[in-house]
Amino acid sequence: MSSTTSKLFAGALGVMGGLVALRFLSGQLVRQGVKVLMTDPYMENLAELLSATKRTGVQTILETNLRAQKAQVLKRPLGSPRRFLDFDGLMFVSAHLDRPPLPHTREVHTATTIGPGAKKPLTLATPLLVSGMAYKKALSDRAKYALALGSRLAGTASNTGEGPFLPKERELAERLIIQYPRMPLHRTVEILAQADALEIQLGQGASAGGAQAPFPHLVRPELPALRQREDLPKIVSFLRQVGGGVPVGVKLSFTNNLEREIDLCLEAGVDFLAMEGAKAVTVAAPPILEDDFGLPTIIGLCRAVEHLKARGVHRQVSLIVSGGFFSPGQCLKALALGADAIYLGTMALYSISHTQTAKSIPWEPPTQLVVDGGKQAGRFNWKLGARHLANYLISCTEEIKEGVRALGKHALLQVDASDLVSLDEVTSQITGTPLAYSRRTVRARIPSEV
Repeated sequence: MSSTTSKLFAGALGVMGGLVALRFLSGQLVRQGVKVLMTDPYMENLAELLSATKRTGVQTILETNLRAQKAQVLKRPLGSPRRFLDFDGLMFVSAHLDRPPLPHTREVHTATTIGPGAKKPLTLATPLLVSGMAYKKALSDRAKYALALGSRLAGTASNTGEGPFLPKERELAERLIIQYPRMPLHRTVEILAQADALEIQLGQGASAGGAQAPFPHLVRPELPALRQREDLPKIVSFLRQVGGGVPVGVKLSFTNNLEREIDLCLEAGVDFLAMEGAKAVTVAAPPILEDDFGLPTIIGLCRAVEHLKARGVHRQVSLIVSGGFFSPGQCLKALALGADAIYLGTMALYSISHTQTAKSIPWEPPTQLVVDGGKQAGRFNWKLGARHLANYLISCTEEIKEGVRALGKHALLQVDASDLVSLDEVTSQITGTPLAYSRRTVRARIPSEV
């Protein structure tokens, strides 16, 4: 046996011996640990954590400790962990004999128009839009570039959010919705004139109305600020003029006062409403605003649609909804209930991050890749992120088309609440859709000649 072979053989024996020893030691530790858990008194037993975490939850314990560390308001990223009532209580009614489904080769029209009554309506190839996420206040410039370019590749629009304006974002996005904050510190007339739609930002689903900017004296004198509700008509008129006739809308959260707030917006002459439910996210907000304010999206949506119909302006004043949309099925259900378009935020961030999250984990959360000042923000490849976002939006749109075909319809606008059925009484009462398990409902759907 050669010297090299002998060394290799000895090394292999050493490794095997080490593995055997490791297995023995780990077995001993496990056995000893299990014995301790099974014999220590409950007050001294680590197993008490099972009861504690089951009762309050791991996140509650974590947030309690974060509050105990510093005497200040806790800021939680990415929204509420609460499970609100959502679209899972609805199912679509498949087409079979009474209305045959369409073959997969049949084209389905998904084009969506925001502000059809505006001088320059915003028409998009898909009802899925990228939600407003602010530069500097939330995301890095690279993340904003990815969202803008990804929206262009998917045939939709992106939203600036309320932060500073990025000229390159305007260059990359084919259709750009520019937000107008209540205190427009980062806006000029020249910036507003570049918009494909203008959105007055009054609040968010994840942070309620929030606080206004603390420096009103820094607002340019030519830009009106929203200090009281009487200012809204003046701002809408101003934006319609400087925007050259592009749609002008309002962004706010769903609340129990939504009918009154919609009326105030209609009186101001808006072209669209962007309304957000309690499952929406933001870069950071106090948990009390995320968990305990606003309304679940499905409740707010149904009430808003009902009120717009009562006012005779449904489909004339467009309704964009957001907050807790994680799948194409949820989006199609909201569209069937009367929404004109869906804002996507969380899913857009997940999409642009995709495999690049490996640059952050396991030592930092993936958000560090896209937030402004994030530890890995400089390593984010925004062109790759844009391609992944476009892939996601196109995939979701194609899946929505499959759903429309399965309903036997040719266009997204043909899908409505009659294509839905509820799995529980609460969802049925909220949406006005029939119960799946009601015999009276079944009989009512059978033609009399049968």
